[in-house]
Amino acid sequence: MSNNVSRRTFLGTTATATAAFTVIPNYAMGSALGHRAPSDKLNIAVVGFGGRGGSMLGHAAPTENIVALCDVDWRHAARRFEQHPNARKYWDYRKMYDEMHRSIDAVIIGTPDHTHAIIAAQAMVLGKHVYVEKPLTHTVYESRLLTKLAEKHRVATQMGNQGSSDEGVRQICDWIADGVIGEVTKVECATNRPIWPQGLTAPTEEMEIPDTLNWDLFLGPARAIPYHRTYHPWDWRGWWAFGTGALGDMACHIMHPVFKGLKLGYPTHVRGSSTRLLPDCAPHAQSVRMIFPARTQHDTAKVKYPEVEVYWTDGGILPQFPKGWNEGQLDRGDEGPVIFHGTKDTLVCGCYGRNPRLVSGRTPTAPKTQREVPLPARLPGEEDDRGAGGRKHTMDWVRACKESPANRVETASAFSEAGPFNEMVVMGVLAVRLQGLNKELTWDGPKMEFTNINDDETINFQLESLFEVVDGHPTERSTGRGGARASAKVVAAELIKRTYRQGWSLPDMPA
Repeated sequence: MSNNVSRRTFLGTTATATAAFTVIPNYAMGSALGHRAPSDKLNIAVVGFGGRGGSMLGHAAPTENIVALCDVDWRHAARRFEQHPNARKYWDYRKMYDEMHRSIDAVIIGTPDHTHAIIAAQAMVLGKHVYVEKPLTHTVYESRLLTKLAEKHRVATQMGNQGSSDEGVRQICDWIADGVIGEVTKVECATNRPIWPQGLTAPTEEMEIPDTLNWDLFLGPARAIPYHRTYHPWDWRGWWAFGTGALGDMACHIMHPVFKGLKLGYPTHVRGSSTRLLPDCAPHAQSVRMIFPARTQHDTAKVKYPEVEVYWTDGGILPQFPKGWNEGQLDRGDEGPVIFHGTKDTLVCGCYGRNPRLVSGRTPTAPKTQREVPLPARLPGEEDDRGAGGRKHTMDWVRACKESPANRVETASAFSEAGPFNEMVVMGVLAVRLQGLNKELTWDGPKMEFTNINDDETINFQLESLFEVVDGHPTERSTGRGGARASAKVVAAELIKRTYRQGWSLPDMPA
């Protein structure tokens, strides 16, 4: 298939495809109860499988039909193409949707962060179930859109934070709900990421695009910039145009038990700081403080949910460990920890909610309140994904795809929860990128806007800062790429809902 893919607009066929789905949805072909027979196989398309998407593909392939594979880099996709010779191969997911929307039941999306929302949104408009790698989206607006589209089109959804299907997250939720640690007013979260370059100045040179890469499709809705190998493969995570840095990469794993266990919603106040902040690349290390209001609607006789401060640090910066902490409780190589400071005890866990324990040493028992995600039997040829969590997570979504909306048991990280949670995650990114305002920002969650950024406020972006030693003194050297000032309100609005490149657009936000 030629690298010069079709530029047909997606919206031209959306109405027809949606009508076809609406007339005879897949689940209606099952039993009289509206279930799709469990023995039926899903027809799955995978977009972006040279990296993380390949793991979900490997989990689903032994039991389901892989009918289409789409990737913008065919060198990194080659092995998967060979493994699935009967799947149709595409560069452009829009062309795939145009040609195969009647043959696809569900879509797995493992592309860079900046294209998650547009691929998933258009799939849901077509009535397709979606599994989207974390972070769910690049911006707050995109998270809200996917949440509402999932509700409107009643499709099965899952974000790829695999720990949400594991025992640790369930146990943390049970302990908090039973009042084991009392009321939680502070939580600290940390990660050793990034493990890729960050804090970089954008390259000025343009490199030759490999024949096996369609750079225009890689850019997707992002602004057009010249290809450079520092962006692709994999290192895109540190660049704001494509990724969300260490926070976006790991907070969906690390902060999920915080969001779920404490029944959080929108924060009311946020503030971020970091090492040197450049406009194009995430910093080496950063910290964020968010304040969430009391959730009195969830108060019980056993526990109340007061206002809580949630702290995040990355770049290997760890929180101050609480009194009674046993240094052996955390492996320095762990991507965590998370520390819940309660009025009765302190709860600590690792990344993915792993190994929850109390600093006091108690081993509590609490009623189980969370659905257990079963571990499916391993089949010949099925791939592992850092333990059983990824396999459970993917196959639980497959199970949900085969159930009707009226009878569906929601997945562990359905967009009804993952969407608002991801808003919390990318809110941290917003706080870091707006730190130049030097104040705590007040957030109106329902309206998706900051309420204390004034019309006359500006924000400065340091484009480049180089030092050289002159006669024993460090001296800043001008490179002709100094700072730039911009309207803070305009910058914030763009970070909340970014402008897509011409030719790329999202569906409208449902009412």
